[in-house]
Amino acid sequence: MPISWRSAMSTALYGSAGFFVTGAGPAAHFRTSAHAVPVLGTALLRLLDDVDAGLGRPDPLDVVDVGAGRGELLTTLARLAPPELAARLRLTAVELAPRPDALPEAIAWRPDLPDRIVGLLVGTEWLDNVPLDVAVPGPGGWLRMLVDPATGTESVGGPLDPAEADWLAQWWPDQPTGVGRAEVGLARDLAWTGALAALERGLALAVDYGHLRERRPPEGTLTGFRAGRQVAPVPDGSCDLTAHVAIDSVAAAGEKATGLPYQLLSQRTALHNLGIHGRRPPLTLASTDPAGYVRALARASTAAELTDPAGLGGHWWLLQPVGM
Repeated sequence: MPISWRSAMSTALYGSAGFFVTGAGPAAHFRTSAHAVPVLGTALLRLLDDVDAGLGRPDPLDVVDVGAGRGELLTTLARLAPPELAARLRLTAVELAPRPDALPEAIAWRPDLPDRIVGLLVGTEWLDNVPLDVAVPGPGGWLRMLVDPATGTESVGGPLDPAEADWLAQWWPDQPTGVGRAEVGLARDLAWTGALAALERGLALAVDYGHLRERRPPEGTLTGFRAGRQVAPVPDGSCDLTAHVAIDSVAAAGEKATGLPYQLLSQRTALHNLGIHGRRPPLTLASTDPAGYVRALARASTAAELTDPAGLGGHWWLLQPVGM
């Protein structure tokens, strides 16, 4: 029986047998910035030091990772943090999958956000997996697309709810009747502002691929991934289901909720600002310290991957301060 895409995605990704709840985890199917450790961890520690200073070096200092996968990023932060910082860090992974057996004991694992966060809230490629609805234009306005969860076959349903239609009117350019489709990003805005509500003081960082209003894709971006390959988006629990984030809408929602301005920049620019570049080490190091040269070369290669404007470097960094 056809249902809305949002309902189908919710079950396929986060149901009891959902893609993110069972199996080997996201890293077995696709690579995100959070898997490029320890280079990203080093950059986030530098960002965290700025946040820590701005908060007056609180004890404890929270780092909460929403959509934490199997805890790769927090494990790296725990390993790289200097002793003084490590003694105050309270690391929390928010994830619906069972706690990994090998996860360090110092990292808390829970299915929902803590009530009170003072520090850094991170969502790395989280918002693109927040389920959303898909719409197509009809004679009297936008109509909801329905999907058969078993086959991925789509059909046209009834009109959108008023709040969804209002979101499209503001954030998705008009399409000629009968042409194109839109992805209703209201659910992502609500997920982001819900996360910000748990952040009492500090900085929220969303890292994701997305688009701006003036360049929305006319046919949308909803797709699937399995074992490193792009596949048809069939919501049967066998693959990742993802759609690019309307990042400007998310940013505006966060600014409205907090009363503070946001910063939006590319990952390439953000990492350059944090001292992460893809420069190769000097070749002379190979003769004086061969092992060090190999390590430096590996770090440079990962940094180049993270800052490649045609790849991960083209992702957006949305930084939203709260209470500071």
